[in-house]
Parts: sequence; C-alpha cells; structure tokens
Amino acid sequence: MRYLPLTDTDREDMLARIGVPDVDALFSDVPKGKLLKDPLDLPRAKGELEVERILGKMSARNTAAGAVPFFVGAGAYKHHVPATVDHLIQRSEFLTSYTPYQPEIAQGTLQYLFEFQTQIAALTGMEVANASMYDGSTGTAEAVLMAHRVTRRRKAVLSGGLHPHYTQVVETLSEMASDEVVALEADVRATEDILSQIDDSVSCVVVQSPDVFGNLRDLRPIAEKAHAHGALLIAVFTEVVSLGAVVPPGAQDADIVVGEGQSIGNALNFGGPYVGLFAAKSKYIRQMPGRLCGETVDADGRRGFVLTLSTREQHIRRDKATSNICTNSGLCVLAFTIHMTLLGQAGLSRLAEVNHANAVKLADALAGVKGAEVLNESFFNEFTVKLAKPAAEVVEAMAAKGVLAGVPVSRLLPGAGLDDLLIVANTEVNTDEDRAAFVAALAEVL
Repeated sequence: MRYLPLTDTDREDMLARIGVPDVDALFSDVPKGKLLKDPLDLPRAKGELEVERILGKMSARNTAAGAVPFFVGAGAYKHHVPATVDHLIQRSEFLTSYTPYQPEIAQGTLQYLFEFQTQIAALTGMEVANASMYDGSTGTAEAVLMAHRVTRRRKAVLSGGLHPHYTQVVETLSEMASDEVVALEADVRATEDILSQIDDSVSCVVVQSPDVFGNLRDLRPIAEKAHAHGALLIAVFTEVVSLGAVVPPGAQDADIVVGEGQSIGNALNFGGPYVGLFAAKSKYIRQMPGRLCGETVDADGRRGFVLTLSTREQHIRRDKATSNICTNSGLCVLAFTIHMTLLGQAGLSRLAEVNHANAVKLADALAGVKGAEVLNESFFNEFTVKLAKPAAEVVEAMAAKGVLAGVPVSRLLPGAGLDDLLIVANTEVNTDEDRAAFVAALAEVL
C-alpha cells in the first residue's frame, strides 16, 4: 500500500500555485542550524510486529512515574485520578464528541463546558471563564495578545518567576506580531523589582504564583501599580490544585487569569494533551479568545445551553478574529470537570492541604542533608533546593537508585548559571517511605 498518493507533478503544481520554488522554501523561517542535514537513522520500512518490538524495547528503558518515588513537577504534576474519571470519559458519547459547531444538537457537550466554565470562575475568583485553551503556555500567550487588544499597547513585562516554557511561547507569538516583550531574569527567591518595570507604555504584567521555583507571590501591589498606569495584570499558575489553598488571583485584583489544569482529572500522559484554563473580568469578555457557553431556555421554557460567544470570524474570516483558536480541549475538560465535581469544594481544600503538608515534611527532612538547602520562604507543594553538586548529575545518580528526584533548573534555563538548583514537587501520591527514600538517596549522592 502506498502512503504518499501525490505524484511529482502534483507537488510541482502546488508549489507553483503558492509561489515557492521547492519544499525547502516552506521552512525558510527555521534557523539553518536547527534543520537536519540528513534523514533520521531509521529503517526505511518495518512490519507492524517488528515496529512494536523495537518500540517496546525502547520504552522499557524508561522509568515510569508510578514505578518509583516520584518528585518531578515544574509544570506537570503526578496526582491521583479516580477510576471514575477514566471510566466516564471513555463512554462513546464523550469519547467521540468534538467542538459543537452545531450547538443545538450538542446539548450534553455544551452543558459540561458550561459547568467547566463555572468551576474555573469559582476556582480563580474571576467573573467569567472560557471553554478552555490548548494548554497553559499557549493560554498565557493568548492572554498577552488579549491585553494588547484591550489596552491598545504592545509591550508585555514577564516576571522572572514565570515558567521558562511559557516565556518562550509568549516571545515566539510576540515576535511574529512585532510586539515587545521584557522578560526579567530568573528570580529564584522572588525578590525581583517588577514594579519598576511598569510605566505608561506597558500593556500587561505577567506574574506566576506559585512561580516556577515554588514561591508564592503577593499580586496585589503589582495589580495596583499596573492599574495606575492603565496596564493589566495577568496571573498565571501551573499547579491548579494550589487554588484550593491560596488566595485566588481574582481576590488579588488580577484582570486575566490563565494556567494549566492538568493536575485535576488528567494524568501526566507523556506531556500532553493538557487543558489550558482562562478567566477574566467580565468587562473584557468580548476580547477573550476561544469560546464561551451560556445557559438559556427554549421556546417552551426548558433549560438549554448555547454558544454565547463564538464569532464566525474565528472559523472563516481569520484576519478579523480576536484569536485563531477555534476549538477546545474537550475530553481533557470533561476529565477535569468530572474530577472537580467528585472533589467538591471541601475535597479540593483537603487535597491542597495534603499536598502542602507533604511538601513541608520533605523540606523539613532535607534540612538534615549536608549539601542541600531549601531556598523558599513560602511554597505550596513545590520548592527549589540548592545542591553542592550540579543538579542534573544528582538527578541521574538518584534515578539509578530508584528515585526520580525532580527537575534541574539547568534543563529549563540552560546557560543561566543555575546548574546547582533542583525543583522538587511533592503531591498527595508520595508517602513517608517515598520521602525517606528521597532523603537517603540524596544524602548518598551528595
């Protein structure tokens, strides 16, 4: 069977139609040093059974997150997902549903999207939430673009505590739009003077709390100065469970709140798919990206759901759109909504308490390890440890002892001179035995 049905003539006709000489011209924006000079060193063809054997051997070289004590976080967290969640989302009516282009026949999909929006608004303390983004990083970039539309300015200030991957996504989209980005240096101890960066030219200030190093941030002074200069505060989070314990961004006068919802209902999944959460003050609702579902009644007074805001420009006249995101992470949203419903407010608060208590136990235990120092004055379930050796080497050595210790900062910020820092996350899945194994392995390695 041929998998490439196009002929050379077909390809030449398409290239001529779009006005480029060859296929390589389509990749002209990619830096030359990033392109492969030769094809990958892979067999040209293998049978299905042979491919399964090869990939099986490769995957067996990995240490699965659930196989050993696991303390990796930095934007993707291992939490317990009840079996009920996976059972329900695999029902055929959920598993096969997609974006409701014809909402009148998608009442079930619209209802759970509406419930999801309600949950996100309550969690973040904001007035309105949309029906999800692709993930936290792209959601943050969309929030910056939204702030530019609202303020009619083109300059964003990014905190040094923002996850580096989120910073990179914002910078990429901003470069394409010729917008200005001021990304502050990595702020390990949350001591940056971000207020001095705010003036009348700034569109928005982007601050993460808990930040990538685990520090909790007080957003109120930043919001106050931003508003005094006509700018917006964009509050970011990567660990949504933290909202069960900390003061929500809405109560700190954030204008836009965006983050990652993977922690609730969604497993690590090798890095995706995830679900971006997006909320804002109601006065900015018409500048929000994505779509919003609303509740209504039909001609007979029966409860129903509709797409309240989803302009056709987002599907057709894209140059007129507020955003070109025209879908939502539907199945991940459903998993989030089911898990959140099972937890309820009391359950989420309890889950957050357990996460924080577990992290405190580990931080306290590390005080007795020579060559290790916890740098945070405050944290939720994640903190940064300064080590006597390069963190990447320590992580590899601890993995060999059966402990996945965390994320070296050098992996997120290579060349930043922070090679001795390790970001450690401790959620409800870790036991006292796991923490003891962490401490013992670290002491041996150091």
